Amino acid sequence: MTNKDIFNDTFPQDRQVGGNHYKNFHIQPYEFISKNNLSFFQGCVVKYVCRYLFKNKIEDLQKIIHYCELEILKLKDTKK
Repeated sequence: MTNKDIFNDTFPQDRQVGGNHYKNFHIQPYEFISKNNLSFFQGCVVKYVCRYLFKNKIEDLQKIIHYCELEILKLKDTKK
């Protein structure tokens, strides 16, 4: 007995939970973030830069600014 749906959970990178705003990119943000060992704040910036036109527009741009400010704060704290 063969069930073609058995493979639905095998490749999580092939599905997106909560929308489709990343589906059309050649490289998924998570893949770029992971392969480049980006920090949490850097990863958030990449994620929101990729999706802002397709999802929350101005709100996502504000989140980009917020995460940049947090990254700046982190850099200043490690400089001390």
